[in-house]
Amino acid sequence: MAEVHHIHEQDPNAGAEQRKAIWKTFWILLVLTALEFLIAFTVPHGTLKVTIFIVMTIVKAFYIVGEFMHLKHETKSLIWSIIVPVIFVAWLILALLLEGNAIFEAIFK
Repeated sequence: MAEVHHIHEQDPNAGAEQRKAIWKTFWILLVLTALEFLIAFTVPHGTLKVTIFIVMTIVKAFYIVGEFMHLKHETKSLIWSIIVPVIFVAWLILALLLEGNAIFEAIFK
């Protein structure tokens, strides 16, 4: 009977760069989340607080998309083909909300 032996050698440094990137992302997101948590309990409620949360949420979202969905490593044309429609839709929603509020106030007040 023939014996079959398989020898598997694994480089201990394989994937070290990916692990480093994941830990870097973890720490950045942790700091941003801790900063959001700190702002939630220290800054009084108002437009400034809401604006800070919206900006930090967008920064975190773009960072997550860039790192974990590998968009950061894509060509610029693909990145712009995703970012431009998102910006347009966000602008459209904001414009509709502001215009709708102005019409509501003009009619009912």
